[in-house]
Amino acid sequence: MADIYERLTQNKKTELILRLLTALFLLYLFLVGVKTLSGGLKLMGDDFARSLFDMTSHPITSFMAGMLATVLFQSSSVTTSIIVGLVGAGTISVGGAVPMIMGANLGTSVTNSIVSLAYAKDKINFKRAFAAATVHDFFNILTVAVLLPLEIATGFIEKVSTSMASFLYGTSAGASFSSPIKMAIKPVVGFFKTQIITIFGEDIAGLVMMALAATIIVTALSFIVKVMSTFVAEQEGNILDRIFSKNAYSALIFGVVTTIAAQSSSITTALLIPLAGSGLLSIHSIYPVTVGANLGTTATALLAAMTGNMAGLAIALVHLVFNILGTMMFFVVPFMRSLPIACAETLANSIDRTNAIGFGYVGMVFFVLPLSMIYFI
Repeated sequence: MADIYERLTQNKKTELILRLLTALFLLYLFLVGVKTLSGGLKLMGDDFARSLFDMTSHPITSFMAGMLATVLFQSSSVTTSIIVGLVGAGTISVGGAVPMIMGANLGTSVTNSIVSLAYAKDKINFKRAFAAATVHDFFNILTVAVLLPLEIATGFIEKVSTSMASFLYGTSAGASFSSPIKMAIKPVVGFFKTQIITIFGEDIAGLVMMALAATIIVTALSFIVKVMSTFVAEQEGNILDRIFSKNAYSALIFGVVTTIAAQSSSITTALLIPLAGSGLLSIHSIYPVTVGANLGTTATALLAAMTGNMAGLAIALVHLVFNILGTMMFFVVPFMRSLPIACAETLANSIDRTNAIGFGYVGMVFFVLPLSMIYFI
């Protein structure tokens, strides 16, 4: 028996090591994709840059564009990484991208809501699952409702994040940080650029580089999620009993760590929806994990910023600052912590009248609203 246990333990350790090495390689590819995107944007020229500036010139349009992009990609990590590349290339300003980051933060919660719709045949389970899913929405909606008007009026988050980036990265007048990661990916990106220009010519080289970059980013993140989500799911049953038996801050840390490991807040939160639908977890237990997942997902943009410049780092820090402020408002303060939960429970209770409310909510908030706002503004 001892020999069998030792072999099983060794196999698990070997599997974990292989998963981690694979994840590191995929992270390298992901960073190559971000830098390739930045290079492709620079080759596209000033006209393309101006068209993107026009899209972000109105904060509401910028917000809706970030939200819709995340809904379509089904990943805020992809959207924020692309935004980091756009800002790093100078194609979009930091200020113009701030609402887009906020929109991406809200758009990622669509996955939970869609998962909860699978319980529509059983009204009791549907109410529980829908409440657990939409508490993520309401945390982001309430945070945006406070911070977006404040940002439009004062530029507070942009100023704080830019100051932090300047301190961490250095200014052009002083010593700049030479990232070893940036140096490691530079030869690969340079090779891609040279080959693409040689094969396709300079006229469309930028477009080809952007298409290649988008493919690399989406593929790398997708495989990271697949590699790590299985491990996270296997550990979930053992970890949850320990986490949820303690306190809300332990659950929040669990959400942060799990999301960083899986490189997806959707994976972390969507795994909890079936547990809520079956009645194993309450919305009060799930909410801290959701908040932690929101914080954890900012790690991807910060990783992407390692390949770029101070502007790219600033917009990555915007994502972090936005979620820290949201956490301080709607988690740290006990009275305010109950507000997103109350909103989610009120919406879920409306399902008693008809299940169509749940489907209508998802369609209206995540598809009809952003499309119509982008079109009319």
